[in-house]
Amino acid sequence: MKVHVVIEKDKNGYFAFCPELKGCHTQGDTLEEVLENIKEAVELYLETLSVEEREYCLSQEILTTSLEVKVA
Repeated sequence: MKVHVVIEKDKNGYFAFCPELKGCHTQGDTLEEVLENIKEAVELYLETLSVEEREYCLSQEILTTSLEVKVA
């Protein structure tokens, strides 16, 4: 199965979450660590869902884009 993952970096390390799975997030000191952690978090999260819940969550359409905005 494939899921979407958003990874953010700040001065404290990396933060990752899966938009399809509310509350499924993790952190890590390195990109490699956060990728391992989010994979484990997603797998564990999916194990807690029924087949119907899993199908619903993973059928959501997730779109990302960039916007230019004016700042006064």
